[in-house]
Amino acid sequence: MGSAQNEQFNSKITLYVFACWILAAFGGLMFGYDIGISGGVTGMDDFLIKFFPKIYERRMHAAEDNYCKYDDQMLQLFTSSLYIAALIASFFASKACNILGRRPTILMASSFFIAGAILCGLAQAKWMLIFGRIMFGVGVGFGNEAVPLFLTEIAPIQHRGAVNILFQLFVTIGILIANLINYGTSMIHPNGWRFSLGLAAVPGCVLFIGSLVITETPASLVQRGREEEGKAALKKIRGVEEVDPEFKQIVLACEQGKQVKQPFKKLFKKSGVPALIVSNSIQVFQQFTGINAIMFYAPVLFQTLGFKSDASLLSAVITGLVNVGATFVSIYAVDKVGRRKLLLQACVQMFISQVAIGAILLTHLKSTGTLDKGLAAVVVVLLCMFVMSLSLVVGTNGMAHPERSLPDRDKNSRFRHRCQHEYGIHIRYCSGLPVHDVPSESLHFLLLLGMDSGDGTLCSVPVAGDERRADRPG
Repeated sequence: MGSAQNEQFNSKITLYVFACWILAAFGGLMFGYDIGISGGVTGMDDFLIKFFPKIYERRMHAAEDNYCKYDDQMLQLFTSSLYIAALIASFFASKACNILGRRPTILMASSFFIAGAILCGLAQAKWMLIFGRIMFGVGVGFGNEAVPLFLTEIAPIQHRGAVNILFQLFVTIGILIANLINYGTSMIHPNGWRFSLGLAAVPGCVLFIGSLVITETPASLVQRGREEEGKAALKKIRGVEEVDPEFKQIVLACEQGKQVKQPFKKLFKKSGVPALIVSNSIQVFQQFTGINAIMFYAPVLFQTLGFKSDASLLSAVITGLVNVGATFVSIYAVDKVGRRKLLLQACVQMFISQVAIGAILLTHLKSTGTLDKGLAAVVVVLLCMFVMSLSLVVGTNGMAHPERSLPDRDKNSRFRHRCQHEYGIHIRYCSGLPVHDVPSESLHFLLLLGMDSGDGTLCSVPVAGDERRADRPG
């Protein structure tokens, strides 16, 4: 079949494997829905009156400081409890993927998420809300570990880049759907917020049913000593009978993985440090850009700028549309233009838009009052530019880069690293701790400038290119 670098195995894109990709990717939609729903719900008057009446009263006073209206530890716990639970759950999810397999772990994720949706939708007290959010978090922790791993292992090597982006695409679609639902349910009084939170069960149910339909990955079966089943699964997902060359590589990769007794320790060996630093740094700086503050609190942010409740939710829908559209553009452009060029362009665009937003808010948004309509519209446009640039490449590379830059034997460890970095920084945003955006953009930009020097140092780490990964087994 050619050299290792150019080797591509026989495969066909069958209806079944396409269905597996879509059903599994609902784990991303599940996560995105939760990101988008919480900010909209906390901006609804009915929700605040029932659970946080003091915040509602403060919001009604025009003289109240803009930076103190939503200052409430329980409200912050409502949002951040999910990510605290997801961070803790990711440790157990990694073990579940290894011991039980990817498919049962996805089934567990959807079950927790459905339970959380039911609890939150029927909540009568704060403790029910918080406990429901914790259930959401466990589901997200298990899903974000297992689903990208499943998609990576089931995708043919020549389509792995697009399939990896599928998870992030569904995250953005989930955010958009949540914003649309929030906009609609905000007009249903007094229980519109219940529909917003309860409808999270829908993607959870789709993922639950999908987990019963999809096959276990060949790598997972081989890893657990079920080689015959693994080969049969590989034939099923590839749509061809001749799978021996690829199957031998999977077996070889699993045998190498079994020889690694302490994968986290191995990641810190000298040969793996450059890839470890770059993949983790992209994760950290991606989150530090401030995108999560926008996705979590877009309606609240737009209300502070001067938009009414409905208009703020509609503005969040607009940013969600930009988010989805830019991700589609990324799928098309990333292999044509190259990840490095797109990343550099995105960092410059993010830096400019955030500096402009900061300057407007610093000079025109006082501690009380709002922006005038013209400046508020300019801020919305700048926020759309920021969301577009990050969604265009940084978000998709942030998901894909750890998977492709670290060795295959460390696959489960690298996904756990990604999840824990992401949840940890989500907690910082949700708990009200300060995060400074501009230095992160600068550091991210400088980090990306030197990625291709090829001298064996930090700069030699590839930017998640499929063509550079073709020689790796499995």
